[in-house]
Amino acid sequence: MMTLRRLLAALVLCVATGPALAVQPDEMLDDPQKEQRAQELGEHIRCLVCQNQAIEESNAPLAADMRQVVRERIKAGDSNQEIKAYLTERYGDFVLLKPPMKPATYALWYGPFVVVALGALGVAVYFRRRRAAASAATDRLSPEEERRLREVLKERDEAT
Repeated sequence: MMTLRRLLAALVLCVATGPALAVQPDEMLDDPQKEQRAQELGEHIRCLVCQNQAIEESNAPLAADMRQVVRERIKAGDSNQEIKAYLTERYGDFVLLKPPMKPATYALWYGPFVVVALGALGVAVYFRRRRAAASAATDRLSPEEERRLREVLKERDEAT
């Protein structure tokens, strides 16, 4: 039982520290401030292979290449905006984890809300039609039921 716990703890530790090991020691800059800046900038840049992971967390070779580009641009003296502009020019707005708000990216920003709203509208229409159909079905009598009702009413009138 104790061995299973140790194995589980080791597994959790490996999974939890995996993303922290994405940046290899040979990729790091010598200046701690520049390295900190590179890491902060890398948290806002999307790994194009992993899609929803920052390049600082990804182990993909393309992410390593992009981290290297970021560090080279920092060494060259580029600002964060210049580095983002360079990567955006090369890969498009998709490379940024938080793309800018402009007409070309409205679908990224508003698309999920539109899809949810259309889905809610579709569900509402479905249930309204279902309720109306059920109501209409219970309000009308079939021809057989109408005939039987007339007979019952006629018998009642004759009995009184």
